[in-house]
Amino acid sequence: MMRKPQFRLTGICLFLVLITTAQEVKFGKVSKEELMESVYAKDSSAPAVVLYRDVDVSYSYAQSVGFQVITRVHERAKLFNKNGFKFATVTERLYKSKSDRESLSGLKAFTYTLENGEVVKTKLKSSEMFSKSLSKYHNEEKFTMPNVKEGSVVEYEYKIVSPFAYSIDEIVLQYDIPIQQQHINISIPEYFAFKPSMKGYLGINPKYGSKSGKINFQTKRKDQDDYTGKSYYSSSSVDYTIKTTNFTMRDVPALQKEPHVNNMNNYRSSINYELQYVKYPNSPMESFSTTWEKVVKTIYNSDSFGKQLTYSRFFKNQLNAVLAGASSDVEKMVAVFSHVQRHMNWNGYFGKYAEKGVKDAYEERTGNVADINLILVSMLREAGLTANPVLISTRDNGVPLFPTREGFNYVIASAQIADKTILLDACNKYTEPNLLPTSALNWSGRIIKENGSSSIVSVVPGKRSVTTEMMSVNLDVNGDISGKIRKSLTYYNAYLFRNTYNDVSEEDYLERLENTGAGMEISNYKVDNSKVLGKPIVESFDFYSENQLDIIGDKIYFSPLLFNTTKENPFKLEERNYPIDFTYPRQKKYILNITIPEGYTVTSKPEDLRLALENNMGSFIFRILNPDTNTLQIMADFKINQAVIPVQAYGSIKELYKKIVEKETEKVVLSKI
Repeated sequence: MMRKPQFRLTGICLFLVLITTAQEVKFGKVSKEELMESVYAKDSSAPAVVLYRDVDVSYSYAQSVGFQVITRVHERAKLFNKNGFKFATVTERLYKSKSDRESLSGLKAFTYTLENGEVVKTKLKSSEMFSKSLSKYHNEEKFTMPNVKEGSVVEYEYKIVSPFAYSIDEIVLQYDIPIQQQHINISIPEYFAFKPSMKGYLGINPKYGSKSGKINFQTKRKDQDDYTGKSYYSSSSVDYTIKTTNFTMRDVPALQKEPHVNNMNNYRSSINYELQYVKYPNSPMESFSTTWEKVVKTIYNSDSFGKQLTYSRFFKNQLNAVLAGASSDVEKMVAVFSHVQRHMNWNGYFGKYAEKGVKDAYEERTGNVADINLILVSMLREAGLTANPVLISTRDNGVPLFPTREGFNYVIASAQIADKTILLDACNKYTEPNLLPTSALNWSGRIIKENGSSSIVSVVPGKRSVTTEMMSVNLDVNGDISGKIRKSLTYYNAYLFRNTYNDVSEEDYLERLENTGAGMEISNYKVDNSKVLGKPIVESFDFYSENQLDIIGDKIYFSPLLFNTTKENPFKLEERNYPIDFTYPRQKKYILNITIPEGYTVTSKPEDLRLALENNMGSFIFRILNPDTNTLQIMADFKINQAVIPVQAYGSIKELYKKIVEKETEKVVLSKI
């Protein structure tokens, strides 16, 4: 996607030049020089570069519909290699509400290639553009440029017409690929007062101005004294001021990807416009300056949210059976949660508003996130518990930095048991109380009380998810290894295993497992508790793997953790501008008992190591013992105790991983006696 791509942050300094008389780039005027370029000089690793981008946001008035927002987009991009081909696909998500909807029109798109020294252009056909309904509130328009080759230039322009005059979409300023030149123009009538907010780390120096606008009206009337019934028309006009913001940016660096980020779009440079008020001539001011309290009350008062919590008759008969045998509040909560989780099936749609309505969804046993979890809240309340919905923004939706209804796209349930708040999501078959889907683990949510008030609740897990792997290994003098493995997975590690592999055949799963284990052969595989929630998943199997040892002369060399060795530091940037997000606290523990081949002895082994991060954020322990002549005992224990590590600790995290790689790639040396 070119207009709303995915991005990363960089420590590169952006030199932003404000140009008052920028060179005009005409659509269709693609040069041979552009087609002959084989690399972007300022970023040789870029698979593609946006050569030119122009975004113009303005308002248009029609007497029949009022003000509309018109967004015009013109982009030209160079695709250097096959990795850049994905930027030849453009996707626009368009909002709709009842009979009002955004529309895309005026599409012109061409792919340019150089063939036998001549510029050849291929036009995008109308049949190559696809429309899809994503949900009750969004449609999608998508097209892929034709005849794309390495070295192609793609160019397109279109406009989006929005009847939602009170809203301006976020304007993205940074892509996953560099932008050589871009111009952004925003023109807003004086009647609309927006507050711009900047996000990201790029410097921006806008130029503000104003210009004149005119609205023409035509009035139809009939003369009461004219018996012919003729209509008479009169025209009038209103002059108004248009406030403008313009800026030009050159050599915008790509948002570089770095591991362990909840959503790169949280750090992508962009402009958000928040409506403060609307003031038409001879009319009172309509205030839109909002707070989270106003946002919450607006959502709660919706028929598709708060009203749904008042319905309970449709499940009362079943509730008595559900609560049979449950006496404590915890037992009631678990019984209701388990019933809704089993009874309902998620249709794959997010949303804070019920789509079908709780009654129809319950009877049909399917619904979106809000349908299911509002049913859960209602049933918990009917069971006598203090329960409330919790608004959340999923990781893909980003962190809502400003008060806006669009900041939330998900709703879960909460139950107050004694002095503890238990978070619940019944959409996934493998969630548990206080174990939400990983997509919902995004900093915090807002508990919405019955009176419409709200309070913040953290959705970041505090409990470690542990993987423990115990191995009994026999080394062979020909370089092969064999043995037994027993692996235990708890909490989120178990949750992810269940979601990923429970619907995969054992044959397919073992094939994947063998590939991740450096081509080992697996036999006697067994898994326990894969569908028993609340218990660790336990895998056990025998394995055999060839050529895992390096044999040089009369010596044998191997990494102490064998195929579980950490070989690469995932953190490569010198500096980082955003927190390290591990999603949840985690621990990996390896315990190996290695039998040395007869006739060999240990002549060298890595030293023990113990490392700890400040403030108990994490640690690494490595120990290796040689208790007798034919045995090695190895233990490695790596912990990350916080789901989110502040950016100030990036250097420490990077150094920790560096030490782990160094230690785990050191060799144990066996020599012939």
